[in-house]
Amino acid sequence: MVGIESKQHYRRKIEELSLLFEVSRILDESVDLKQAISPVLRAIAEHMGMLRGTIALFNRKTEEITIEAAYGLSDSQQKRGKYRIGEGITGKVVQSGRPMVIPNISKEPTFLDKTGARRDIDKSDISFICVPIKLEKETIGALSVDRIFSDDINLDEDVRLLSIITSMIAQAVKLRQSLQEERLRLMEENKRLQEKLKDKFRPANIIGNSNAMQEVFDLIAQVSRSDATVLIRGESGTGKELIAQAIHYNSARNDKPFIKVNCAALPETVIESELFGHEKGAFTSAVYTRKGRFELAHGGTIFLDEIGDLSPTVQVKLLRVLQEREFERVGGNQPIRVNVRIITATNRNLEKLMEAGQFREDLYYRLNVFPIHIPPLRDRRSDIILLADFFIEKYSKQYNKRIKRISTPAIDLLNIYHWPGNVRELENCIERAVILSTDEVVHGHHLPPSLQSAESTGTQLHSTLKEALDNLERELIQDALKSTRGNMAKAAKNLGITERIMGLRVKKHKIDPRVYRSR
Repeated sequence: MVGIESKQHYRRKIEELSLLFEVSRILDESVDLKQAISPVLRAIAEHMGMLRGTIALFNRKTEEITIEAAYGLSDSQQKRGKYRIGEGITGKVVQSGRPMVIPNISKEPTFLDKTGARRDIDKSDISFICVPIKLEKETIGALSVDRIFSDDINLDEDVRLLSIITSMIAQAVKLRQSLQEERLRLMEENKRLQEKLKDKFRPANIIGNSNAMQEVFDLIAQVSRSDATVLIRGESGTGKELIAQAIHYNSARNDKPFIKVNCAALPETVIESELFGHEKGAFTSAVYTRKGRFELAHGGTIFLDEIGDLSPTVQVKLLRVLQEREFERVGGNQPIRVNVRIITATNRNLEKLMEAGQFREDLYYRLNVFPIHIPPLRDRRSDIILLADFFIEKYSKQYNKRIKRISTPAIDLLNIYHWPGNVRELENCIERAVILSTDEVVHGHHLPPSLQSAESTGTQLHSTLKEALDNLERELIQDALKSTRGNMAKAAKNLGITERIMGLRVKKHKIDPRVYRSR
């Protein structure tokens, strides 16, 4: 007798483990929890001999407990399975958070059978078990089963097993809630960043008050509303990528990818693979299939910088993409279609390249649908100080400085320089000046030597060396008096000269220290 009971015990344990493994597998493999509930109930039925089973969840908004999934119930019976808190066995379990066992439902007046599933059957040998589904300390629903009652069935063991299963369901709910919350957080963060990018690249926020740049901004506003192919032309360092980003982030594609490719930076041997991707085994190092930049930009914008550096082979494939919006990966023969806007840029003379046979004429006309020319910095000198102020603020924050202005001699040097490197060169100059500055002013001597020689500027300075030195000396004395509120002794000490020399220099430059005492 003991041996038989022992065998039954082990058989039950094996059955339990099999059931728990099956439930775990179902929950792990299911992305949608609601789709997993029905298979879980089916597994319980197969392993426990369950006649009917339901999973009911509590809705806080409606304050109603509703059957979300059922086994052994018709659709109409399931729809009738709605309970208030404390109503029937299910309502009491959700209210108390404790399991309930009804050995014989025919003798239990609180068993309501609201679904009507047991209406036309003999209820005398049916037991009902209902266990809460708890998420941390909160009861979020209940799992209930009907099973045939007999003396050899241990209902307490059933409660224990079902409680383990509800715990597994609760953990799955918690995990999916966390994933959903993280997904929503990332969506909100993405939306916030997209709005930030749209604002950052709004033409009104791109620095430039000159007439030449206002014309560029007008063109950006017009072309952003379309999907036209854009060719941005301008010297190196004029900000062609910034204009491309402004077009993208002010277009209907602003929430889709913006993919940049510097055609000049990629070797000819890999550029085709970079742009169009490759299939596994296409070449020696192609150990896996890889998407190209065009595929990654699907739905958004691809920006091809330095388009004039493309090889004739890649030019042919690019022409096909422009014409048909499809291509094949390297080593592949399956056409891949893409929905992508193409913006290109170059600092080269494409017309001369065409004459030399280095750039396809048909590709040129495909790219040149909407040309935008960015003027060099020397042709928009009214923007130089605006840009310099912007870079001073940017790098003052970066290097924890408190620089407030640019001195007059420094402004003169910035304005007369011919800026072959355009805005990028100006930014580098200001970054250097901010690093070198030891007070609240960027002085002329903080600027690179290239800005301080007439030969490098492409023009002649409007003063002699003596006049330039006098201007610099006057500026240094004025700044020292400002920082010491007109205190001659402190100003002289800061400048590293004697009070007597300070007095002579103040007299020479006709500076009144009293002017600075009230500041």
